[in-house]
Amino acid sequence: MAEPPRRVLVTGAAGRVGRAVLGLLARQGVAASALDLRDPGDLVADRVVTGRADDPAAVRAALDGVDAVIHLAAIPAPTLGTPEEVFLGNAGGTFVVLEEAGAAGVRRAAVASSFSALGLPWAARALHPAYVPVDEALPLQVEDPYGLSKQVDEATAAMMARRHGMTVVALRYPLLGAPGDRLGARAADYAEDPASGARELWTYLDTRDAARAAWLAIVRPIEGFHVVFATAPVTLAPQPTEDLLARFHPGVERRAPMPGRTAPVDLTAAGTLLGFAAEHLYEPVPAGEAS
Repeated sequence: MAEPPRRVLVTGAAGRVGRAVLGLLARQGVAASALDLRDPGDLVADRVVTGRADDPAAVRAALDGVDAVIHLAAIPAPTLGTPEEVFLGNAGGTFVVLEEAGAAGVRRAAVASSFSALGLPWAARALHPAYVPVDEALPLQVEDPYGLSKQVDEATAAMMARRHGMTVVALRYPLLGAPGDRLGARAADYAEDPASGARELWTYLDTRDAARAAWLAIVRPIEGFHVVFATAPVTLAPQPTEDLLARFHPGVERRAPMPGRTAPVDLTAAGTLLGFAAEHLYEPVPAGEAS
């Protein structure tokens, strides 16, 4: 591990992953600054700045004393705003946070990208990946403003790494949650109707693991810019992955066997670059037993 940061700025700190990251930082004994649109009053951070991630003044205030950034602030779906709000807000926020961080001398950052950067989840028509398991070199097929914002976030992060000599990791997160909230509900959906998970390739990641991936992205001894899929190694669906792919992504090239519930994602980069492997795995409801 590289020398751990003394203080980390977490943007989108009041969100699902932001709270998990703040908790992890507290357990690591690392001071945290939080940036969010509003202060809910219960964030585990000794400094809270309210404001938008695309507001340079707010970001500069939040960066005081910071030596690493975990940027999570975003509108997390294209349905949660107008196309302009989703794309401009997300892309602008990532640009401002990394530009201000680089100018302030910060040299480590993790950015929340998304499985949606592939284009499959929010397309108006059913799309198929060029091959499985998908990896970081997979051709993108973005047709929606959210997926485009994440594609641009990755390009912005790559540029900022060159511009400021930063190390930046863009984490392609899938569906995030915990067994008691989104994961349980989505697993029941997949058991009842596996087609409902085909666009996401039935992938998921526990929020606690998402936080740990972000931590590793700012402390591992790596340099430059990297895109990394951070997902659980198994799917949320009870059906065998090979059967699901044959049914919902027929004809797609298969580059490796995916026995059992193996997630159709190549997790080599997560392991080699970050030393990351998900620890919190969800056992889905068997097919035919969903309530």
